Amino acid sequence: MIGGKVIKYGDNVNTDVIIPARYLNTSDEKELASHCMEDLDKGFSSKVKNGSVLVAGRNFGCGSSREHAPIAIKASGISCVIAETFARIFFRNSINIGLPIIECRKAAREIEEGDEVSVDLTSGIIKNITGGKTYRAVPFPDFMQEIIESRGLINYLRKEGADK
Repeated sequence: MIGGKVIKYGDNVNTDVIIPARYLNTSDEKELASHCMEDLDKGFSSKVKNGSVLVAGRNFGCGSSREHAPIAIKASGISCVIAETFARIFFRNSINIGLPIIECRKAAREIEEGDEVSVDLTSGIIKNITGGKTYRAVPFPDFMQEIIESRGLINYLRKEGADK
């Protein structure tokens, strides 16, 4: 179970505003996190707390295929991203780096900025504690949940190799 206070954005949040190109000359996660969302929301870094949940509309993570975007989000302290839909490359990059994401149209539309939510990735249950509503998303298959629990594909593969 993961969760926290919601930070909310709209549709078509692209990777260029998640982490602007001028910061792509570093792979330092803390440095990336310090610039996460700054072109969209100057106050993002002061709003996000460890465990915060980012909620967005359609096509979250569209734009370039940079892995820096989900890395910056995860390193900023976001525990999960809930969106109506994700751009496919962002979706795959998020799983690969172990950033929990979940698609749920109704939750993304109804959950508000500042709400407290919890997410059970195993069952796909999203609870808006503030609003008193529960939403059901399609949970990931077991192997994808294992990648997220391992904190990314590389860690998952290392663990799988060690188990053999």
